[in-house]
Amino acid sequence: MAEAATAKASKPNKAPKKRKKKPRMLAYITENCTGCAGAPVCQSYCPVEECMILVQNPSAPVFGVIEVDPFKCIGCQKCITKGPEGTFLDGCPWDAIVMEPIKDYEAKYGELPY
Repeated sequence: MAEAATAKASKPNKAPKKRKKKPRMLAYITENCTGCAGAPVCQSYCPVEECMILVQNPSAPVFGVIEVDPFKCIGCQKCITKGPEGTFLDGCPWDAIVMEPIKDYEAKYGELPY
């Protein structure tokens, strides 16, 4: 059952209503993501609901990993600008979030239907 949830979350949701314009950048999660032991701070800073999704990490089930829905990411970079409350960190404590130009993202994964 957990595998089905992971497989479902790894595929982007259906494209939402057409945007006025494409974002210039999209958040991309690297293999450094640990899911912050089940309490990822990037989710709380993202202004778009269900853009950053915590899914089970098959190689470390105790930890999750974040996946970004490219149809929902607006490229605001809020996920990389703050660290956990009460710390002096800027952004993800594991440097697992990279802002990638939309052109580079689409070259790797195909054009997004905006």
